[in-house]
Amino acid sequence: MDLGLKDKSVIVLASSKGLGKATANQFASEGACVYLASRDEDALEKAAAEIREETGNPNVAYSVCDIKNDDSIKQLVAKAVRDYGSVDVLVNNAGGPPAGTFDDVDDDAWQHAFELNLLSFIRAIREVLPYMREQGGGHILNFASSSIKQPIDGLILSNTFRAGITGLAKSLSQELAGDNILINTIGPGRIGTDRVDHLDSVQSEKLGMPIEEVREKAESKIPIGRYGEPEEFARTAVFLCSQANTYVTGQSLLVDGGMVKAL
Repeated sequence: MDLGLKDKSVIVLASSKGLGKATANQFASEGACVYLASRDEDALEKAAAEIREETGNPNVAYSVCDIKNDDSIKQLVAKAVRDYGSVDVLVNNAGGPPAGTFDDVDDDAWQHAFELNLLSFIRAIREVLPYMREQGGGHILNFASSSIKQPIDGLILSNTFRAGITGLAKSLSQELAGDNILINTIGPGRIGTDRVDHLDSVQSEKLGMPIEEVREKAESKIPIGRYGEPEEFARTAVFLCSQANTYVTGQSLLVDGGMVKAL
């Protein structure tokens, strides 16, 4: 299937590692012009070089971007438009907020999570919309979590703001459909990333259990019987943002190996 992504302009936030990098790599392998973004310039430079080498696509650029800073997001989008002409695809992504229950987190933690995991998405969408409208369409994809279908114990901040992302996307799917702009939300289950390793470590310490046992226990609850690979998640994400997807919008999809039982 031709995904129609050759020479399309794509911005992927938080893409120096993990799911963001895997998704950027998949876009590049389809011939897209990809802009990486994160706060770590060294990690960005390394990621861009690795993606160029692996895919043979020279059109992989990067910009240091603090997604909690509105001006930084504006500069990122301006650079992508300058280098690639417009923005066809925006992939919103951000590192997860700290683990904790309601009694563990204070106002500062709530504010940080709001700015990182919801307001950053709002700001990025606001910046790309004029370009997508002018060219007659585009795709926006928000990375969230399996908690959009089933809250995860001990992740009160993530549970709250990931749900906000789905409300935002559903609302915008109605408002933007007339502009031929499709927006969806994708939630990873237990995918083998640094974030999941960290959460497993937190659980290991909390339960006094070796991390290997924590992982085995988690895998036993996944019908496929293992953690997912970042590349498996990335392929689904790229399809949703491709020209092969012309009718799916306002939806929330999990890539979780069947882990979440909610309808």
